[in-house]
Amino acid sequence: MTVSKTTTLADRETRSALVRVWDIAIRLFHWSLVCAFAVAWISGDEWDRVHEISGYFIAGLLGFRIIWGLIGSKYARFSQFIYKPSTVQNYLRDSLTRKAKRYLGHNPLGGAMVIALILALIAVTASGIAMTSDQFWGVEWVGELHEATANITLVLIALHIAGVIFASFEHKENLVRAMITGFKRQSTE
Repeated sequence: MTVSKTTTLADRETRSALVRVWDIAIRLFHWSLVCAFAVAWISGDEWDRVHEISGYFIAGLLGFRIIWGLIGSKYARFSQFIYKPSTVQNYLRDSLTRKAKRYLGHNPLGGAMVIALILALIAVTASGIAMTSDQFWGVEWVGELHEATANITLVLIALHIAGVIFASFEHKENLVRAMITGFKRQSTE
């Protein structure tokens, strides 16, 4: 019996040291976007219908994220993680020297990445939708724009993943787990 009471007390202490940062809507958006982009990328040259459906799904996810960025929970709101360019630059410098401040929500560089990814994905989906319209059907520059913005998005995703890994080590926390569970530790101790 004593073991279960100790375990329960430890569990309660662990839970109290955690704070919910990412709400379920953000987590579902994030992982749905990961899957939809992977499907769109893989199906790009082979399965037109699957590619189009995933593109429309991504467009819907982006619409949701923009709305949720305005009215959603505290850490989902754009106002919580959009910083001045100088703040982003200073954070990058501090991060490279491994002296960057820890943030519960997105850090300044992470916030900039969210905006960059949203803008890149808007460009990919808008150019993809344009390619299916009568006005732009078969127009070469629209197809090239779609492919270029998809490649830019892929580079941003790679940078995002590298940043998550770097920040996880820098602040000694598993950011991937946080995006699955929604919880991060309250303090830096």
